[in-house]
Amino acid sequence: MRRTAVNRILLALIGLVLLALGVAVLIGSLDLQRHWDFTLPSSWPFDGPKDVLLSDHDRTRYRSDDWWWPVVIAALAVIFVIGLWWLLAQARTRRLRQLRIDSGDGQGALVRGRALESVLTVESEAYEGVEWAGAALVARHGAPQARLVLGLAPHATPVDVVAGLDAAVLAHARSSARLDELPTEARLRAVRHRARRVS
Repeated sequence: MRRTAVNRILLALIGLVLLALGVAVLIGSLDLQRHWDFTLPSSWPFDGPKDVLLSDHDRTRYRSDDWWWPVVIAALAVIFVIGLWWLLAQARTRRLRQLRIDSGDGQGALVRGRALESVLTVESEAYEGVEWAGAALVARHGAPQARLVLGLAPHATPVDVVAGLDAAVLAHARSSARLDELPTEARLRAVRHRARRVS
């Protein structure tokens, strides 16, 4: 979970920097400060539609150095590849599609991850104090792990619900899939009911 939070913070910061750069270019290229009659700070990078990112001096300063532009292009290519890899890593899911269990005949059997998720959801919702539930199976360090999101009824006690689910629902899942352990992360949410007027 901490890794996900760090990724989201970094993506938000990169997005803000790119947004600020885009706004700066847009204001300068459309000459908005003159059309809308406002002034820009002296450090503003783009002051008008004729401004350029690199001046003639900046572009030709390293012309005599044959290594300069290949290094710049290679660095930009590396940044692009890292960014693309990071984007694909965010989109990749770690959900468990299949789970191999010991069927007792020496060959084993494959169980669909969604089938076990469905069973966990249904049995969790049937437990006293749980009004709705959601379940997901993920692969973590090569072993299955369950993630539950539970909507608790107003009268439910979180400690009792978690202990009961571990002793009943999760124990049933472990024995059915013949797993020695099934680490589980549970998120509890309170269900709020709308007040109804009684006439």
